[in-house]
Amino acid sequence: MTTQLTHEAAISQRLEAYYFQGSYEGDLNKLKQIFHPGTRLFGDVKGQPYSKTLDEWLEVVANRQHPKDSGKPFKGEILSIKAVNSVAVAEVQVTAYDMVYHDFLSLHRIDGKWVIVSKIMSGISQ
Repeated sequence: MTTQLTHEAAISQRLEAYYFQGSYEGDLNKLKQIFHPGTRLFGDVKGQPYSKTLDEWLEVVANRQHPKDSGKPFKGEILSIKAVNSVAVAEVQVTAYDMVYHDFLSLHRIDGKWVIVSKIMSGISQ
């Protein structure tokens, strides 16, 4: 049990520091620290299918106004984390740009660091 709690704490710390902060600031370097280079992103935004490679998504992030600069509310919340050995799933919710994104993140511990290897999400207008 202690190992699982340790894994969950490490995942939580990395999600807060790199996923949420990187998304809020539009900091590609932080986002690259939490995502595996081969990550794929799937889901729907406002009911429309969504599919991107990590590089395609990072390009979108680089070319949009960052939540930090938008003056609009931003909130990242970890809803749950389940870890077994070197794999985990995190359910998170991100509120940004008048949208609520519900994400399911698959993570893998590689070289001692937890990284997102897959993201599925749904985004709806507030």
